[in-house]
Amino acid sequence: MSQVAFRTRDELPMICGDFCGKDIVSLDQFAVQDIEYLLPVIQQMKKMAVNHEPSHVLAGHLVSLLFFEPSSRTFSSFSAAIKRLGGQTIEIQNPEIVSSVSKGETFEDTIRVFEAYSSAIVLRHPVPGAALKAARAAEYVPVVNAGDGNNEHPTQTLLDLYTLYETFGRLDHLTGLLAGDVFNSRTLHSLMRGLSLFRYNTVYLLSPQQLRLSRADLAHFAERGLRIIEIDSEKDIPRECHFWYWTRIQKERFSSLETYEEIVAKNFTVTPALLDAYASKDMILMDPLPRVGTIDPAVDDDERAVYLRSQVRNGLYTRMALLALILGKA
Repeated sequence: MSQVAFRTRDELPMICGDFCGKDIVSLDQFAVQDIEYLLPVIQQMKKMAVNHEPSHVLAGHLVSLLFFEPSSRTFSSFSAAIKRLGGQTIEIQNPEIVSSVSKGETFEDTIRVFEAYSSAIVLRHPVPGAALKAARAAEYVPVVNAGDGNNEHPTQTLLDLYTLYETFGRLDHLTGLLAGDVFNSRTLHSLMRGLSLFRYNTVYLLSPQQLRLSRADLAHFAERGLRIIEIDSEKDIPRECHFWYWTRIQKERFSSLETYEEIVAKNFTVTPALLDAYASKDMILMDPLPRVGTIDPAVDDDERAVYLRSQVRNGLYTRMALLALILGKA
C-alpha cells in the first residue's frame, strides 16, 4: 500500500515564495526557490539563538501545540522556537486524554476550538493525512504538520536539508544512504520528497525486506527525478556517500510485539567498524532520533556524527525561521 497519502499540489497552495499564512503540510508544497529562500532565514535564526539575542518577533502571538503522539525533539523545539522569538504557547500533549476529545469531540471541532485561541497550530497525529484534515478544518490560521502517522514530517526534512546545505554548500549532486524503517518512516518519506526537488541526487535504501519502500512510492519518487537504488546488505554501501541517514524500526506501527522483535533482529546498526569499512572521511552521519538500535554510542565521538551536535540544534533554528515566515514576521 502506498504511503503517499495525497497529492498536495492539487489540495494545498504551493509556497511560491510567500510563506505568510500558508499551511505547512507537505514538502510537495515547496519548490527549489522556496528552500533557497528559507535557508538564509534559518541562518539568521541560528545566529540569534547562538548569541542569545532577545527577540520580540512573535510578541503577541500564541501558538497551539497539539501532539496526539509522543515527542521530545519536535515538541520541545517548536516550544523553544516560539518562546525564543517572544511568543507564547498552548501546549497539549495527549489531547485524546486531557482534552474534550476524551468526551467524544470530533477532530475537526478540536482544531477549530484551538484555532479560536491561536495564531497558528502545530499538529502531530498518528493518522496519515491528519495534517491535511486539520488544515481544511482551520479557516483562519495556518497549520504546521509535525508528523502525521507514517506519511510525512516536513519540518524535520527542512532542518535536514539545512544540515546538508551547511555541510556541503549545495543540495544537488548528493549521494545518500537511507537506512532502517524505510516503509514506515515519515522522516524518510519527506526527505526523499525534499531531495527530489534538486537535480542529480541519488539515495541508496537499506532496510529489512519487510520494510522496503512500497512499489508505488518507489515509482512516485523515481518519477520526480530522484535516483533510488535498493540494497540488501551493508556490504553494498557505496563509499562515495555524502551522508548516511539512519532511522529506528518504528515499534508503534506494528500490530504485534513478536513481529516487531523479529524485524529488529534483522536491522542494521552503525558501529565504528561499519564506518571504518564503508564511510568516507568527508561524509556525515544523521539520525532524526530517538536512537533505538540505530547507532552504537561508541560512534558519538566521531566527528562525522552530527545527530547530537548540529542536526538536533538545527531543528530549533529551522522552526524559528518557519514560524516567523508563516506568521508574516520575517
